[in-house]
This record gives sequence, C-alpha cells and structure tokens, in this order.
Amino acid sequence: MGVGAWAQQEPVDSAAIAKIRDEGLNRSKVTEPFDMFANTIGPRLTGSPAHKRAAEWARDTLTKWGISNAHLEAWEFGRGWELQKLTIEMVEPRYMPLTGFAEAWTPSTPGEIVIPAVSTAGKTPEEVAALPIKGAALLQQGVVTAFIDKDREQPELVQGARIGAPPAPREPGSAPAARGSAAAAPRSGGAGRGSGDSAGSPVPNPASAAAVLIKPSRGMQGTVFVQAGRETPAATQPAIVLMAEHYNIVARLLAQGVPVTLRVNVQAKFYEADRNSYNVVAEIPGTDPVLKNDVVILGAHLDSWHTATGATDNADGAAGVMEAFRILKATRLQPKRTLRLALWSGEEEGLYGSKHYVDDHLAGDMHAADREQVSAYFNIDPGTGPIYGWYCEGNAAAKAIFDAWLTPFKDLGARQNVLPGIGNTDHLSFRAVGIPAFNAIQDYTAYDTRLHHTNVDTAEYVNVADLKQTAVVLAGFAFQAAQRPERIPR
Repeated sequence: MGVGAWAQQEPVDSAAIAKIRDEGLNRSKVTEPFDMFANTIGPRLTGSPAHKRAAEWARDTLTKWGISNAHLEAWEFGRGWELQKLTIEMVEPRYMPLTGFAEAWTPSTPGEIVIPAVSTAGKTPEEVAALPIKGAALLQQGVVTAFIDKDREQPELVQGARIGAPPAPREPGSAPAARGSAAAAPRSGGAGRGSGDSAGSPVPNPASAAAVLIKPSRGMQGTVFVQAGRETPAATQPAIVLMAEHYNIVARLLAQGVPVTLRVNVQAKFYEADRNSYNVVAEIPGTDPVLKNDVVILGAHLDSWHTATGATDNADGAAGVMEAFRILKATRLQPKRTLRLALWSGEEEGLYGSKHYVDDHLAGDMHAADREQVSAYFNIDPGTGPIYGWYCEGNAAAKAIFDAWLTPFKDLGARQNVLPGIGNTDHLSFRAVGIPAFNAIQDYTAYDTRLHHTNVDTAEYVNVADLKQTAVVLAGFAFQAAQRPERIPR
C-alpha cells in the first residue's frame, strides 16, 4: 500500500479521543507522579535508594489506579551510589564559595581537606613532572572558552535539517561547529580546548597522585553539566565539576602564578548489597480475542542524574506515561491490543534498562513470535513542554498514519510529525530488533543550554498544562495503535 493510501484510509476514533481529552484535561492526576518524582523524591540516579523508591511508588500507584500486573523487573546494574555531603571553597588568595557538583560514583575524601590547586594545562612533560601534584586539587584544562550556547533546531519547524542532536560548543565569536561532531553531547569535564589547553596528558596518568580532580563544565551563566561513567569502580580520586565561570577564576589565578588553596569535602556512599536496578512494567489487557496477544508499549525513563531533580529529564515524561494509562483506565475504553507501560532505569548510563528488557523478552530466535506481536513502541524523553509530533524514523507509512492521529490534537499545540529519527533514547533498544519505535518531539528551548543533565533541571521549567497535553496525546496514540486492524508497518 502506498503512503498516500495510508493517509487516506487511516481512521480516527473521534469518540474515543473526545473521552481521552475530557478525562485528561478536566480530571487530570498527572501532577501527582510528577510532584513525587521531581520534588518529593528528587534526583533518581540508577542504583540509588531514591530511584528504587520512585520505582516502587510508581508500581504501587499504578496498582491503586487499577492498572494490571504492575511490577518491578530487576536487572543487574552494579553498585549504587549516593552523594551525602559536598564542600568546595577557595580559601586563598581570598575566600570564595565555589559552585560545583561531584561526579556520580566518585569516592569520598578523607574528611575535610585544605589543599593547593595545581594546573597541568599547557605544561610540557618535564614541567608536569616537577609539579607538586601529590595530594593536590588538580586542574588538567585551561580557561574554558568553548561553551554550550545554542539549542538544537526545533525539528518540526525546520524541515530537511539533520535533527535530534544538540549543536557542539563553540568558541565565542566563532562560526557554529558542525552538527553531529564528537563534542556535541554535554559531558562533565569536557570543556573543549581553551586557549591554554594542552594537546593531551603530558605524562601517563599524572592525575593518579592528586587528592581531587577539578573539572570544568561547559555551561554558561552558572549552568553545570554533570554526569559520570559508572565503569570506573576502581577510581581513587573524587572528581568535582565546577561551573565554568568559577573554574576560570581558579584557572586564571594559577596561570598568573598566584597560589590557590581549596577546601574540599566529598562524602559519598556506595551500595553493594543490591546490585540490581529496576524497570516498572504494567498493562491494560487487550479485549479482542485475536488482537489481545499483540502489544503496544508506551515508555519513558524514570532515572535521572543527581545534581538537580531530573524534572525535564525525565520526570515529566514518566508522569505523562503513567497518566496516559490512568486516563485509558478511567475512560473504560476497551483496547483491542494489550497496552503495556514501561518506566526504564539505566537510560542515562546507556539505555541499559530498555536493552535488558528487550534482551529478556524480545531478542533472538526464541522470542521471534513475541517480537512480531509488538505493534509499536512509543517513547517520550528529550525536551520539555507539550508533544509537537513524532520522529518517524524514516518510516513513511507510519508517518502517514501518525499524521491522521495527530490532527485531533492540533488545537492543543501539536504541530506535525517529521520523517527523520532521533538518537540516544530508549526507542533505539526496540529498533535494534526490528520493532517500529518512535520518540515524541517536544520543545528544545533552553533544553540543551540550560536543562539537559544540569544543576537547574527543576520543576520550575515544567508547565502543568503541558503535562496534561502530553498525557492526552500519549493516551490517544497508544489507543489508536491498539485499535487499528493491522500492526504499525515495519
């Protein structure tokens, strides 16, 4: 069937959409999970007690709402981590409290320590060898000049662009960096090459003797991007990421030959007894004698980084998915296919939760039949604000179908679907085994420059009306996919 035929023949269940809109807009409970995740519990780092508390609360709340078989599915992640105290101050040549955050999985300092700061930026191997690095606070990069100062293009407004990735940081006054470059994704400690940066580590692991590693963020105006790799269990030094402006104060003083002394205290706790993390899974069973064996999955990741509260990444998405299922249950609509909810963990470290789910339930020859019965997977993750449409992953037939389904939500801010896809979200775990999988398009205003993986990803940047719209659109798409006679085209 041609793409035009899909668009012409795709029905929209207007009566069902009206019920979904009425329930979701007039009797919404979406603020209940959002407030619990973003405010009461706060940051939900994978493997932390906070994440497990959020997963257990989601399971129990879904059960209270009447969603069937709400449960946790464990998968092995590794040791958990929790930050319990952090002090970072400059005490010489003058006193100044510094704004910084410990990287995840960093070890503790031996209590409060007052130590000199040392920089290896721009030094030769011989100069580094002569530096008093042992027991010091080590800076390995020079003054930060490459900042994350531009958000990605809004994909549903810019057709034909390469979409879905934030732009790379750039030097002030320079031309924009090429899209898709290795520097595009914000990473703690990745300040880009400043004017004083050396070409690389001048001696093998000069940081090994340092007491603390001091790293710069590339955010502007106090925005601190903080992540970490969990694959370094043998790390012996705490690592602290400073806001760029404060890092630059220290770096400039050192470059001028002015001695700098820092007061540092990092106290972190590791959790070894339970090395699992947990996905939340629940269902609304299908009612059609044949189609009930098919599944439409709606998902979002529940985990976050640890510096703020993970409000836009991704408490809003997780709350929207939960509310979509509550709406469908409350309206007593009868989906023909089974609808399955999933709240993933481990997304921030590498889509681990969704990958484990796919490996356990859908991958390989033994799960071929189960895989075929998944009609589609819908995900919501990057961005904030309302759903504007969907990334259609090059699937023109799916786009034609989704165009019909999006029309009833145009008055709520929906705009259009786009044919290209997006990377780095949990839908990729499903695409990897051939399942049609899609991610919602949301607003990127200030997302890449201010919110994504930063210290300011808080509830102030989430609007209740947008949460309601998101849940309504998610419920509408999930229900339409559950009702259509055929599965979403591969």
